[in-house]
Amino acid sequence: MSPDMNKINILLILGFLILFLSSCANEQSSELTIYPAPSGEPVSEDFELKVNRQEVFVYQARVSAWPINQVWPGYQRPKDQTEIASFAYFDCSGKVHIELTSRKKIESVTIRPLSYGIVPLIENNMISFELPGPCQVVVEVNNYHNAFHLFANTVETDKPDLEDPYVHYFGPGVHQAGVIQMKINETVYIEGGAIVHGVIEAKNASNIRILGRGILDASQVGRFDASHMLAVQGCDQVYVEGIIFRDSHKWTVVPVKCSNVKISNIKLIGLWRYNTDGIDVVNSQDVIIEDCFIRAFDDNIVLKGLRWKDNLTEERNVKNIRVRNCVLWNDWGRPLKIGTETKADSISDILFEQCDVIRFVHYAMDMQNGARAHIRDVLFKDIRIEEPIKENAMIAERSYDPDELGRLIGLKIRHYRGEDTIRGQIDQIRFQHINYMGTTFPASTMLGFDEKHLVENIQLEDIFIQGKHIQNIEDLKLETNEFVKQVSIK
Repeated sequence: MSPDMNKINILLILGFLILFLSSCANEQSSELTIYPAPSGEPVSEDFELKVNRQEVFVYQARVSAWPINQVWPGYQRPKDQTEIASFAYFDCSGKVHIELTSRKKIESVTIRPLSYGIVPLIENNMISFELPGPCQVVVEVNNYHNAFHLFANTVETDKPDLEDPYVHYFGPGVHQAGVIQMKINETVYIEGGAIVHGVIEAKNASNIRILGRGILDASQVGRFDASHMLAVQGCDQVYVEGIIFRDSHKWTVVPVKCSNVKISNIKLIGLWRYNTDGIDVVNSQDVIIEDCFIRAFDDNIVLKGLRWKDNLTEERNVKNIRVRNCVLWNDWGRPLKIGTETKADSISDILFEQCDVIRFVHYAMDMQNGARAHIRDVLFKDIRIEEPIKENAMIAERSYDPDELGRLIGLKIRHYRGEDTIRGQIDQIRFQHINYMGTTFPASTMLGFDEKHLVENIQLEDIFIQGKHIQNIEDLKLETNEFVKQVSIK
């Protein structure tokens, strides 16, 4: 071998060594916490995971396989409309290296949200990539079915005093908790590695916290066994952070008549049953929802006004709601929605921003004013929308035309069941920096009810569809009527 070839080989070896040492240094610089799964917990049959070369347990969750629905029939969805997905979680402080092994032959891989720009390396049945730090991603192998969901948390810094009598502590392992009733100044802490079978309720309490890295599981709860998976009513100063909600029996996280609520870094998965919404903000004010992952069969994040038995809710408006930096997968309903129940004088001062809608079926951003509220001062900003699910979409015996699905914007005033009169309005709604990346061009719908109940003052700015900047209403593929006024686009 010539001296020149020897030099080349030495340089190549040094290059590979530098890359290897650099990779090791990056891994060591990120703090990593891995939680062992409880004994007997079913492991994923589709994936194996290593993070920085350490094995991480991969859980199972039942999810919707097809967008099939019907008017509530009094029984549950059949299992043949569902499938098993996988998920895993850990804590990290910075970049980590992911090695995901698929047990099925890999033909293609998509890592969502696409805005993260993660490009995997594929070798045989191994998918490897760098995760930039705490975030939530979904890995689709070949298609969206049986996907893998990865939840990388921030390193925990708010662990409570476990000896505090005001703390409901659930350590690693499986717990049969039933209904956990919370009172003023109490904390529920579900540690990483714990699975708690049950639900949480609080009424007229203040300064309550639900924290941890473990799993709250409602798979053993029937539809009529409890109100919601996390039901807080009439509460002030509510903080929910970190935990995973799996297999809700109906609506999952529901603040009703609450104020000063912060919901951060929670993950909702396994919401396959009828009417399983993600987060329902009901007649509440001053609410922040941030850095969450929600995969739900029904609506992901929805703002509502309801009339309850005490009749007090009817007068409480929905105001000052902030939703940001969330990753949303919707299997039937709407990812970001206001309504359909709008029994409040007003729903106002609402911001949805920096959210990724990675899968959805109907409207990505939707308002259905079915009662009397004046919905106004709402901003959708920096919303990135990816691919709709149009396969086997049905309601009862009716099959959907694919062109009816995967729509962009819906603003409608209409009758809702049980409402004799319409008194609502939709006014001062803005859409800024919306990027639709799906493979089909989406329609939008704006429909007022009559001359007194209008959809008006709608502003659209920097709407991009399939890379094209939409600057004319005529190019928006908009269905409308004579009760829609003052729609502008630029």
